[in-house]
Parts: sequence; structure tokens; C-alpha cells
Amino acid sequence: MMAADQTLAGVPPSLSAKVVGSFAYLTVRDRLPTILTKVIDTIHRNKNKFFEEYGEDGIQAEKQTISLLSKLRNELQTDKPVLALTDGLPDTESWNQYLNRQQRLQGDQESVSWFKSAWLYVECYMYRRIQEALLLNPPISDYDVFNEGKTQSFFESQQAVMALCTYLEGVKKNIDGLSRNQLFEHFNKLLLVSLWGNKCDLSISAGQENSQKTSPLDSLNSLQPFILVDDSSMVWSTLISAQKPGESGKTTADRVDIVLDNAGFELVTDLIFADFLVSSGLARQIYFHGKSFPWFVSDVTANDFQWTIRQTMATNHKWMSKSGFQWQTYLKEGVWSYHDHPFWTQPHEFCDMAADAPDLYATLQGADLVLFKGDLNYRKLTGDRDWDHTVAFNTALRGFRPAPLCSLRTLKANVQVGLQSGQGEKLTSQDPSWMTSGKYAVIQFYNSKSE
Repeated sequence: MMAADQTLAGVPPSLSAKVVGSFAYLTVRDRLPTILTKVIDTIHRNKNKFFEEYGEDGIQAEKQTISLLSKLRNELQTDKPVLALTDGLPDTESWNQYLNRQQRLQGDQESVSWFKSAWLYVECYMYRRIQEALLLNPPISDYDVFNEGKTQSFFESQQAVMALCTYLEGVKKNIDGLSRNQLFEHFNKLLLVSLWGNKCDLSISAGQENSQKTSPLDSLNSLQPFILVDDSSMVWSTLISAQKPGESGKTTADRVDIVLDNAGFELVTDLIFADFLVSSGLARQIYFHGKSFPWFVSDVTANDFQWTIRQTMATNHKWMSKSGFQWQTYLKEGVWSYHDHPFWTQPHEFCDMAADAPDLYATLQGADLVLFKGDLNYRKLTGDRDWDHTVAFNTALRGFRPAPLCSLRTLKANVQVGLQSGQGEKLTSQDPSWMTSGKYAVIQFYNSKSE
């Protein structure tokens, strides 16, 4: 029996658009069609580019892709049944099996459809169908329909990135003379920068411009009251207790994994944090986990990852360019490595990983700490279910425990666990949109070894 079976005792149902007026409903009714319209516009706007590169084949592919995406938008808006994929990729069968699984959970009374089925599933499915529309239409199959927004977010955040690279350079210069307390202060600051970097999410703004214009270091103190759960000291002590002598004789934790979320400014904050972890001796190696195709508007792909490092190297700002070259060196030497696995671009909640992607689960088990960035990862960690706010984080994880793990997330969906009694009610009375505005955040940690 798969963990996705929501008839299990005490496990609440998945959030869905069935509840009129809910955030899931508004997302499926308004935000997803807006994103599809932007995708269609982007492809149409690039018609000349496709013609220049591929001639008549490019124009034909553009027309057919737009036709498939318009059909998809119509299916979504009229709550048509979800269709099986037909593109024959390695993950096609897995997606179609998941559709059957959803149908079994829903019963035979009605088809799996956009407004009646699990929001997490139909939202993930939309991005996979965008990918299918492109894949069925070579020669434009490799085109990233979200690329423009991601590069814009990076370029518009230049001032903030320069400030962070300058700060990092200052820390690294004096790293050997820092006491453990001072090191913790820098660790905490850069962890917070990576946390709040998650505000820059293009799928929430439906692709509207969303970048960081000022130095995030200046606003950390004023943002502190908006962190609802702050387990940063547990993250720190996990890294400290994982320290062991390495080959060079230096004591360090072996490996930290970062499951990435957004490209643009957020990715830079993750790279800066990872650089600090390595240069301070807190970790010997970093695994970055990204997406294998364009996903949720702004998520990091291998192309985005490499492009960001190349762009950072190419700037004419001394410390920013120096950081870029350092990151390139880390990659060349294998200190950093980028990984993508099809599971990250599937609709499964993470408690399914051990059964459905045992190779990925085994990879994560090799980490001393796994950081999960962002909202979608949080939704998948908790199964995107209607949990009571006071339910413990580890209860909502439902057996997902590959390694000590921490969610760094600004809240943009209405699932949140691990709060104090009364905390959720108080927030609702003060600020009814607290779960979806991106204004609040959590640093939520779980380590099964400490139980």
C-alpha cells in the first residue's frame, strides 16, 4: 500500500480546488490559467527566433505547441478529466500510473479532474503537460518558456548580489580568526538570507517581476518577528555534531544537500550559503538538487545553475566575479555537484520517495543535513494536506526521514504544521492571508536520530 493512500487513520485529506474560495481553488481558477497564457504569449513572441533558427519547421512547431497549450488551458478552465501523457519519455509511465492511483483514491464515481482532485497533483501535472506540448514539437523541444523571467530576476537583483558577495569576501578573509560564536553568527545570517531569498518566486506572482533590489542583510532584524518556527540553532548543532576529521586533517561535516527552489536571486543566496559552509569548514561537500526540466515558473534547472555561475563570473564587480570563479572551481574539483532526478518533477509527496525513488532516497541518506528550499518542497514534505497547525512536523512527514532535514520556506500555500497551540488562530485573526502572502517564514528542522 502506497503512502499516498489518504484513508490511513488520522491523515487528513489533500488540499484541493473542490472548496470554492480556498487558496487551492483560486490558484486553479486564476493563477494557473494566467501562467499558461503567459507561456503561450512567450512562445508566440519568439516566433521569429524559431524561424531564424529552424525555418518553416520552427513556425510549424510554434503553432502546434500553442494549439496544444490552448487546449490544455481550456481543459483546466472547464474542469475536464486529467488525461494520460503520450510523449513516451522515461517518466511518462510513472505519471500515468500516478493518475491511476489518484483515480483509485477518488473512487469510480467521477474522473480525476482539475477542480476535484488533489491540488498538488494537478498543479504539478500542468507543468508536465507544458513540457509534453514542447516535446511533441521538435525542433523547439528544448526551449525554456520560463527562461526570460529567471534571467530578469537575476539581473534585477545585481545590487543585492554584490552586497552579499562583498559580505562573504569579508567573512572569508577573517575566517581562521573567528570564534565558534562568531562563526555561528555568520552562519545564522547567511541561513536567513537564503530563507528570505525564497520570497522571490515567479510561480506565486504568476510570472510578474519579482526580484531583490536592496541588500537583504539590512532587513534581517526587521524580518525576525515573521519567522514562526526558528530551529536554526538545531541546524547548527547538527552540523557541529557531524564534524569528523577529513582527509586533509580538518574536521568538517561530510556533506550538506540543498534541494533547490527558485533560480534568480534565491539561487545566488543558496550558492553564497553553500560557499560559506565549505570555506568555513562546516561542510566538505555540497550536493545541489535541481529540476530536470522547467518547472513551477522559476525553479532551477541544470542550465539555470550553470548560467548563474557563468554570469556571476562575468560581472565587472570584483567580489561578485571572484565568487563566481570560486564556485566554478568548487564544481570542477567535485566539492560542489549538481544533481537532478525525475522524482523532483513528479507529483509524489516525499513520504513516497523510499518506495517510488529508492535510489534518490539512498542518495539523501548519505547527507549529514538536507535543506529543502521553498514552498513546493514543504507541500511535498507534508503531503499538502489539511493538517492542524499544531501537528508535529515529523508526524506530517509520515516516515520520510532519510537524514536530518530542514525546511527553509516563506509561506505561500495554506499548509503549516509544528506551530504552538493558539499561534495559528492568533495569526488568522491578525492577518487572514498569513499562510499565502510570503510575508511569514519557517526554519523547521527534524532529526529522527534525536528521538
